[in-house]
Amino acid sequence: MLKAVIFDFDGVITDSEVLHLRAFNRSLVPYGIELTTKEYYRDYLGFSDFDCYKTLITQGLLKIDEQQIGDIIKQKSQIFEELTKTEGRTIEGVHEFLRMLKQNQIPMAICSGSLLVEIELMLDEARLRHFFTAIVSAEQVKKGKPHPEGFLLALRKLIDHCRPPIAANECIVIEDSHWGLQAAEAAGMHTIAVTNSYDAEQLSQAEKVVARLNELSMADLRQLCA
Repeated sequence: MLKAVIFDFDGVITDSEVLHLRAFNRSLVPYGIELTTKEYYRDYLGFSDFDCYKTLITQGLLKIDEQQIGDIIKQKSQIFEELTKTEGRTIEGVHEFLRMLKQNQIPMAICSGSLLVEIELMLDEARLRHFFTAIVSAEQVKKGKPHPEGFLLALRKLIDHCRPPIAANECIVIEDSHWGLQAAEAAGMHTIAVTNSYDAEQLSQAEKVVARLNELSMADLRQLCA
């Protein structure tokens, strides 16, 4: 039985992955590093900010101590906030899909590798915050995707607000990357992928793949959890 839907954020709710890439690159200018779009989508998109910078350090590209990552994340977050206020937008079909879930009394949560301040800023700008019962952001977990910790925490937060309790296999996760789909599967949840960041072939591990969320009906969602 379908009892909840948990969304990734960037690339699912908002068209913000390109803004993250630009913010990353601007924060890396002092270190002589620039990620190409191909590199970012291939190697880093599913990571939290911390894991992205840490991977660059591990690869020998970013020559700083791990203890300095927090300072760069603050700079990157400030840049991202500036970009969001002028260029952030909601992906087509999202509003209709959220309204459908709300009308059918399906609790919703977000599980994202972004910082809470970034998520709430974009939700407020798009006037979408009221749809979501819970938000799990990068700073709330020790292990980012593809680890399932974030989705399991989102489920616990939903259970705190919903009765009767919700089981993992009564949740659908909506993702745009294979890292997120892997995390959802590890959490024991059903999966839907949207082709906003990758093509359908690269997201074939999902139980269902769509181009836009408003292609989905309640019958589609309930069938996954049947």
